[in-house]
Amino acid sequence: MAQVTVTIDGKAYRMACEEGQEDHLTDLATRFDRYVGHLKSQFGEIGDLRITVMAGIMIMDEISELTRRVASLETELETLRGNRDTVLAATARTEESVAAAIAEVTGHIRGITDKLNGRAPSELN
Repeated sequence: MAQVTVTIDGKAYRMACEEGQEDHLTDLATRFDRYVGHLKSQFGEIGDLRITVMAGIMIMDEISELTRRVASLETELETLRGNRDTVLAATARTEESVAAAIAEVTGHIRGITDKLNGRAPSELN
């Protein structure tokens, strides 16, 4: 297990983390320290615990908003996938209809060609 020292509000905290996660933990602590610093600049010295709680609530608010947005995007993605499947099915049916119409027109053209060439319809192909 790796050890990292992070600084939040000017105080050093020694923390353990998984090997290879040191930079990530340092980044998280730095970002949290920014929240604490922002709140201190707005409210002054109102106590470490209160500042920490306020920063935690701000972060949870952001997580809540991001969770809501992700859920909305997942719903939109499922709708788009459903629409895509409907369009693909309709396209396949249209392609089949067009193929059948082309085959029918081709048969009529062959019949006309046979008549123009003086061949009986039974001599097709």
